[in-house]
Amino acid sequence: MLKTNVETFIGCDAAYKDADTVLFGAPYDCTTSFRPGTRFASAAMRRESYGLELYSPYQGKELTDRKIFDGGDLELPFGAPEPMLRMIEKQAATILKDGKRPFMLGGEHLVTLGAVRAAVKKFPDLHILHFDAHADLRDDYLGQKLSHACVLRKCHELVGDGKIYQFGIRSGDKSEFDWGKEHVFTRLFDFEGLDGALRALAGKPVYLTVDLDVLDPSVFPGTGTPEPGGVSFDVLRKAVTDACSALNVVAADVNELSPHYDASGASTAVACKIVREMLIALK
Repeated sequence: MLKTNVETFIGCDAAYKDADTVLFGAPYDCTTSFRPGTRFASAAMRRESYGLELYSPYQGKELTDRKIFDGGDLELPFGAPEPMLRMIEKQAATILKDGKRPFMLGGEHLVTLGAVRAAVKKFPDLHILHFDAHADLRDDYLGQKLSHACVLRKCHELVGDGKIYQFGIRSGDKSEFDWGKEHVFTRLFDFEGLDGALRALAGKPVYLTVDLDVLDPSVFPGTGTPEPGGVSFDVLRKAVTDACSALNVVAADVNELSPHYDASGASTAVACKIVREMLIALK
């Protein structure tokens, strides 16, 4: 029997009405400050995901144990970011209204702001768990307030003090770090102390955002802003699995893969495996 030729992330082919998690792509990179290309990530991840197995030996579970619907990529406008953010907010809001969890594949990190806007309207006590090499706490970047370099600062304007927990941070302007000391929790360089953060976040609605450049470039060269000194794949895998299995993650994203900067395909495979482990671990 012939079927519609629609490519989904491996194992994410449940019907929308049955799904508890809804995957969608946000192919946008118009505020990228160094090397563009994240707009190609979600399509590459779907294609390359078929190099993975459905089964995770780390967790002893299969991706098909979960009900996940892949809604494909949004058709986002290029140029000014605000229309793009409104489209993502609308998509995430629809998914949340239907009692499901949005899981977004970026795209540059600014796309997170659109989904957070939707999540905080449904969950006013929203907290954010942020894994990244970069603080992303600038008030503006080259005069632009809507930039991937400012995304967590804009999210802070929505959730307030003490509700953002950052790990793996190793790059940013001095003013970002000075401002962050007063408003967010930041763990530099690694994931030490994550257990304590998970305890603090227990029972709260959490948005989990994973910028893949938290990984060391030796593991993940396929990104627009590689930052030496990052964590290993296994450290990140354990961190996302622990977070997804312990917390009430109401929405999530994985972003900043630029697949064409790693012709070997290894970076895309890493991104796919992180997504697989997150999807399996989500409560």
